[in-house]
Amino acid sequence: MTGAGISTGSGIPDFRTPGTGLYDNLQQYSIPQPQAIFDRNYFEGNPRPFLTLAKELYPGKYQPNSIHYFLRLLHEKGLLLRVYTQNIDGLERMAGIPPLKIVEAHGSFQTASCIRCRQPHSPDEIKSAIMSGSIPRCRRSGCLGLVKPDIVFFGEDLPKRFFYYLKDFPQADLLIVMGTSLEVEPFAEIVDSVRHYIPRILFNRVAVGPFRVRRRMNDVCSLGDLDTNVTYFAKMLGWSADLKNLIKKHQESEPKATKPLSCAPSIVSTASLEKDLSKLSLHITPKESTETRLASTTHNVSTGSHSAGGKLLSNGRPTIPVHRNPPRYGNNAWSNPVSFHAQKHLYRMTKTAASGSEEELFAHEETSDETSSGEDEED
Repeated sequence: MTGAGISTGSGIPDFRTPGTGLYDNLQQYSIPQPQAIFDRNYFEGNPRPFLTLAKELYPGKYQPNSIHYFLRLLHEKGLLLRVYTQNIDGLERMAGIPPLKIVEAHGSFQTASCIRCRQPHSPDEIKSAIMSGSIPRCRRSGCLGLVKPDIVFFGEDLPKRFFYYLKDFPQADLLIVMGTSLEVEPFAEIVDSVRHYIPRILFNRVAVGPFRVRRRMNDVCSLGDLDTNVTYFAKMLGWSADLKNLIKKHQESEPKATKPLSCAPSIVSTASLEKDLSKLSLHITPKESTETRLASTTHNVSTGSHSAGGKLLSNGRPTIPVHRNPPRYGNNAWSNPVSFHAQKHLYRMTKTAASGSEEELFAHEETSDETSSGEDEED
């Protein structure tokens, strides 16, 4: 599970921090809160702030850093079940992780649609309009609604893939959480969907979510600079040379983009990470990982616990992005309550995930990248 923190080393600007160029550029629009950029109601009244941000973040301008390549290395070694990311920068794809392995929980720039009638539009046309400073409008007769890349706004449904692959969590034999505040639901909730005895490792600047207040017996926190600590983790696994070679090979074959920023020194000594990890049994091999997943699948199917979203359903938790501590502007909160329709939608999606095919589930979503990967899906 990854968040914005893994991409700061790639030079992607933080639009929430005063003093950064992008933040200062957005202030000309007098936005009430930085997060309002992703509020649908605010976007309908003032689309310029989001379009300015989208122009800056469109994939291709920035390069993946060592953290993204570490995730790619997990895939190369047959250990990566899935990457759940909150990021919309597409750097996981650019690092060479197959699209089938990625769940972009908050959407991506790969597709675009009208926010009023949901009519799909060419992502290339929308990109050209945004890059030229225009406001994309729907071409459907009688609509003229705003068109945006399919980035999930507060109050919008998450991609179907998010619910389909919830079945991964009970199958996992290790959960790595990196660079996220774990404050936006329902993404923040799924960290608890792995089995209780499964090790969870947090790479972050500070402890967040359950790692801060409800730590499990096998939880490990590696706090400090993410790039430094993840690189050291790769060294502990004996993968330093593999990681360096992968980065070199991939960057030589890719067009030049903005160079990743240099790493800051780690805030916490990497010795603490080694000490904590020494207490766990993390002797993972591709063969062992596959066998573990197969055994877990059998167990979960027989017990019905494959539905990682079970608690989400029974407790009526969100199916749309909701901030745990939402700021307000005017008389409206930009986090929306979960509707009965949304709860029924999650129930249907989870049931389909247990029985339906991926092709049926994603009939209206992006398929070109997935079919071109040539990879057989293991689940």
